[in-house]
Amino acid sequence: MTKSKVRIPFFIGLSIAIGILIGSTFNYKNKSVLFSSNTNEAKIKKLINYIQYDYVDEVNTDSLLDDAITNMLKKLDPHSVYIPKEELQRVTESMQGKFVGIGVSFLMHEDSVVVTGIIKNGPSEKAGVKAGDRIILANRDTLFGESIINKANVTKELIGTRLGNLKISDAVMKSLKGEPDTNVDIAVYRRSTNEILEIKIARGEVAIKSVSSYYMINETLGYINIDRFARTTYDEFKTGLDQLISEGMNSLVLDLRGNPGGFMDIANSIIDEFLEDGKLIVFTKNKTGEVDRSFATSEGDFENGKVYVLIDQNSASASEIIAGALQDNDKGTIVGRRSFGKGLVQQEMDLGDGSAVRLTTSRYYTPTGRSIQKPYSKTDTKKYNNDYVERIHNGELINKDSIKVDDHLKYTTPKGKVVYGGGGIIPDVFVSIDTVNTYTSRLYGGLNDFVFKYVDNHREELKKWKLKEFIKEFDNDNKIYNQYLNKLDLNTPIFPKESKNLKLYLKAIIARNLFEETGYFMMTHKKDNMILKVLELEEISN
Repeated sequence: MTKSKVRIPFFIGLSIAIGILIGSTFNYKNKSVLFSSNTNEAKIKKLINYIQYDYVDEVNTDSLLDDAITNMLKKLDPHSVYIPKEELQRVTESMQGKFVGIGVSFLMHEDSVVVTGIIKNGPSEKAGVKAGDRIILANRDTLFGESIINKANVTKELIGTRLGNLKISDAVMKSLKGEPDTNVDIAVYRRSTNEILEIKIARGEVAIKSVSSYYMINETLGYINIDRFARTTYDEFKTGLDQLISEGMNSLVLDLRGNPGGFMDIANSIIDEFLEDGKLIVFTKNKTGEVDRSFATSEGDFENGKVYVLIDQNSASASEIIAGALQDNDKGTIVGRRSFGKGLVQQEMDLGDGSAVRLTTSRYYTPTGRSIQKPYSKTDTKKYNNDYVERIHNGELINKDSIKVDDHLKYTTPKGKVVYGGGGIIPDVFVSIDTVNTYTSRLYGGLNDFVFKYVDNHREELKKWKLKEFIKEFDNDNKIYNQYLNKLDLNTPIFPKESKNLKLYLKAIIARNLFEETGYFMMTHKKDNMILKVLELEEISN
């Protein structure tokens, strides 16, 4: 590591430049599919060749073929999709739960790549990179200012937008990622010492967490959040479950809100922790009528514990398999709002050029025999894609009685509970969306920017805080909160409830910077209506 003194100007502004595209896919037993040559294949190949060699203008036949595949799949169902090679690596890494890189999280602070977190025991931690470092070079690639914007092919109109930030993030990641055990030479500017450091990092395997948080809400109630079902999710979940059991947990909140799904076998392994030996978890059926059933074993470590599953309108696929399996086996309580309604199973096929297709090959059914796939049209996907808007208009996000059910799709659990198929999992206990609290840009628009600069300017003193002490004591004198209010320069006063919420989220975002998602959740759960409902149910049952 070498050092040199330097002064670099940094400008005000904050834009998040990292994102993960998550696909909802399942593991399927048929791994090999063989296609024989036929006249349809010959027809497509002949047309592509004809266009490529004889069309009057130059044309990108790869792009034409991509569009043709996409449109072909759209005519099948909403979840059979084509994944271009430009996207497949990111999707695959997300679902495998790992990639090869240097092990940092980062964001763009105006025109600079700022390290916001270091993955424990990862390559960057071992090399001495610290949160707050600005990465300015990677193997002679300039990663700040106009250079990174040009490298990412971001136009002026895209600067500061989500798409622009994603393109910049991809460009940065391209410079930092590579083959295992290869080196990347980076230069970072460290504000705390006002110097540039040249650091050699050996790239290595980096985990992408899918279990973002677990902690004890109180002495007996634990909490685990799963944001997708990746290949590593069960191991992450089991680590959290074992830890919480050791801390005295006998009731668990399993938070699947916003979880779009993932690998079916991983979801089944998680369900097995709750269900007794021999209980049916789920079954699938393909077009030939072949049925594949999955059953619980005697290996579950929480079969005697209580479980509350939180779902909402964005909980889909494998999330719904978990909710449906527990509901149909009269295990636990499903809390929240009607889930998405995805009951189709996809199998991925590599197309040989770095792209892939995920094709629907079967449907899945909950233990009582219900399909929770919501209706769709093969010729018009607009209504399907606008389902959330429809839920707003029909009032079901506010009132459970507004949820439409089909009596022809009524099923009964072993203990006599009535459940319905045909459009998602309807919760046992309904919790409406929050219509009381409003989060206006007037109050919240500058919050992330303020928090970033506050943390960036106080990193050393913030290191002394432990999580539980932070939750109880940080900014109890409102000093930091008042600094933020002063920057807002408000012309009208804030109502007491608005002030309370704003202070909570200010503290929550700082907690996220210091303690990752667990810190954020421990703060926001204080006013989370679903968590509050679970606490109410726990009090009644005890």
